Amino acid sequence: MPGMNLTREEAQTRAELITVDSYEVALDLTGSDTVFGSHTTVRFGAVPGSSTFIDAVTATVRSVNLNGTELDPAEVSDGVRITLPNLAAENTLVIDADALYMNTGEGLHRFVDPVDAEVYLYSQFEVPDSRRVFAVFEQPDLKATFAFTITAPDHWDVISNAATPEPVPAHEGAKTWAFAPTARISSYITALIAGPYRSVRSELTSSDGRTIPLGVFARASLMEHLDAENIFTLTRQGFEFFEEQFGTPYPFEKYDQLFVPEFNAGAMENAGAVTFLESYVFRSRPTDAMVERRAVTVLHELAHMWFGDLVTMRWWNDLWLNESFAEFMSTLAAAQNTEFTQSWTTFNIMEKTWAYRQDQLPSTHPIVAEIKDLEDVQVNFDGITYAKGASVLRQLVAWVGQEQFMAGVRTYFAKHAWKNTELPDLMRELEDSSGRDLAKWSELWLETAGVNTLRAQIATDDAGTITGFEITQTAVAEHPTIRPHRLAVGFYDFDEDGKLVRVHREELDVAGDSTTVEPVIGLKRPALVLVNDDDLAYAKIRLDELSLATATNHLKDFGASLPRTLVWGAAWDAARDAETPARAYVDLVLNNIGHESDSSVVMVLLRQLNTALDFYVDRSVAAEVGTLAADRLWALANEAAAGSDSQLQFTKAFALRADSAEQLDSVAALLDGRLVLEGLQVDTDLRWELLSSLAAGGRVGVKEIDDELAGDNTANGKLAAQTAKAAIPTAEAKAAAWRGVLGGELSNLEQRAAITGFNRVHDAALIAGYAQDYFEAARTVWDTKSYEIAQQIIVGLYPAAQTSQGTLDATDAFLGTLDEDSRALRRLVLEARDGVVRSLAAQAADK
Repeated sequence: MPGMNLTREEAQTRAELITVDSYEVALDLTGSDTVFGSHTTVRFGAVPGSSTFIDAVTATVRSVNLNGTELDPAEVSDGVRITLPNLAAENTLVIDADALYMNTGEGLHRFVDPVDAEVYLYSQFEVPDSRRVFAVFEQPDLKATFAFTITAPDHWDVISNAATPEPVPAHEGAKTWAFAPTARISSYITALIAGPYRSVRSELTSSDGRTIPLGVFARASLMEHLDAENIFTLTRQGFEFFEEQFGTPYPFEKYDQLFVPEFNAGAMENAGAVTFLESYVFRSRPTDAMVERRAVTVLHELAHMWFGDLVTMRWWNDLWLNESFAEFMSTLAAAQNTEFTQSWTTFNIMEKTWAYRQDQLPSTHPIVAEIKDLEDVQVNFDGITYAKGASVLRQLVAWVGQEQFMAGVRTYFAKHAWKNTELPDLMRELEDSSGRDLAKWSELWLETAGVNTLRAQIATDDAGTITGFEITQTAVAEHPTIRPHRLAVGFYDFDEDGKLVRVHREELDVAGDSTTVEPVIGLKRPALVLVNDDDLAYAKIRLDELSLATATNHLKDFGASLPRTLVWGAAWDAARDAETPARAYVDLVLNNIGHESDSSVVMVLLRQLNTALDFYVDRSVAAEVGTLAADRLWALANEAAAGSDSQLQFTKAFALRADSAEQLDSVAALLDGRLVLEGLQVDTDLRWELLSSLAAGGRVGVKEIDDELAGDNTANGKLAAQTAKAAIPTAEAKAAAWRGVLGGELSNLEQRAAITGFNRVHDAALIAGYAQDYFEAARTVWDTKSYEIAQQIIVGLYPAAQTSQGTLDATDAFLGTLDEDSRALRRLVLEARDGVVRSLAAQAADK
């Protein structure tokens, strides 16, 4: 479509010309299954005589009336923007159009439940997609009130930002819901969720004494699996924590949380109407890691009600602060006010691992990134924006003190409620509350890219007494910044039970290339020294030789989860950076993961184990090492406590890697019940994982998959079947999956499922021939598909499994065809290329 991009310069110019008062949006959802009626009335002020445009991605524009004058839609509308000439000081704009339902998770997404054939709708507007539903000045700093009037089938429920009103009859089989106007908010956090959703209701009392209605929603066919009381408990804990920390009552009139089908992300912070992906409705036994992830996501979105919704960034260059703040606060709330007291361990193994990976890609960027246009925003929903930003905020809190930090945040909310801000607005309040000058800190941490590496240099005398202790800091040549860190050094020794426990902790500021740690000189050298104990700093760490030996031999003996996880992280970094052999990392995981007690750590370690096996191990022995690893995972599953989380995770991990005849026999026996692991329930979702394993191993075909689908004809079942069929190791199955993905008929999650199955191969040669097809199709994919769909294809079908110089050469040739306007596409391909570069380096180090 023409003009889908919006530059920051265009947004600034428009904001200088107009101020928006209100929107009245009337949608008719009772007609076609491809388009819906969209009638928008906008009242706004403007510089008299000026001209601008309003965003409206439409199927048809029937009429445009500006201040009583009819404008010719053929002249002023191009399907994406509507030109508004000769504006008055006060303006009324009325646009009548048809908009398109989407199946990409953008705009107004339409889904038909295979269980009951009911239609379910939900909106997803961040970054630029409210314009797909109604005419709007699509930028965060043009806040306004929004009054939605929705005509829909009379058996539906309709939810938006304001409380749902009593509907009135419209026409036969339909009713109309007229919502009250919202407070002044940005368009990207408006919401519409409609369909025969079921709900559970509750309420709480906010800190200012108001009764806040609560709702938890899901499709009718999923409702039996929804543990709403757990969601309500987390919500109450979050309200209590955030209202106290922020010193500001919850800003909206109600709080609904809706689990919606085919959602692209984890959740979205629509004001008072948060949407979540349906994977958080557990129809089968979830891992403990998934339960914790849902809890942190619930808290993350709730934190956004203040930071993002009440006070909103002026432009998308501060997207990082919006997301990083919610990420930091959700982990803090989980650790301090819920049962998930180990959340900082999870933060380290998940968020920080993501951040370190993203920060070492060729596309890394400063936390405060230059956002020229909407295309820049889309690709900056990344590990820098979320995870590094949150890690750096934690570092800032450690530096200024949590109470001083929160005092500044409380003043910030009080000053800027319902307004738009920029980073300096928050930094001023933090400087005032902490008494620290944050200008240099901001420059070094927010305006530069890259991650530092910290090492302890320790000297001892013959008696083992420390005579010298320095922390050295290095940076890569491409990003040479040396930064200040607030961190702790932990000394660990064995107690009487053989556990590694902390015997001394020293907290200090580290700056420059080398920092002497004077207070520990004269102490006895412990068995293990851990730089960045408690994980306050954002930096990679390397263990000294003695500490590394202790960790390698006694990783399972740590008494606490966070220091153990920091050592796990250091080991993974070294393997990923090709500093240590991949097979040594594989052995470290398989020899110690059975003793790991933290579910999220187990989950991430298993992912990293798969990466090492599939990409980093020397190719001449990779098949043999992979088969042995699968045998060891099966042994771990059998050795794990009956009914334990680890038993479930090891069984799934084994099924993913099973490739020998004996291993596939075990999978088949588990599936049909001939083999039983005590305490392991082979429930619906685990059945699909076992069946997919057999499909990838060539043991079952389309008929068996269709038979399984007949017993689980649900949305989840259809996706699992799609993955299983695409995993069948035949040329025909792979060709069908490829055609399905590129053909454009699949929904967002159907496409994702097909890509997952396509890439599931025990022999990468099976799909090697598609590498050239990828580069021939990539440009067309990018130019013709929506962002979410195109990104999924560009990243998901990149020939990452073909770790060869030929893949790098083909990638470089393709990159050479891209111009400046293709920088988002270039970035995605460059990031994928980096994976091949690292694979080749790691394979060489593993020989």
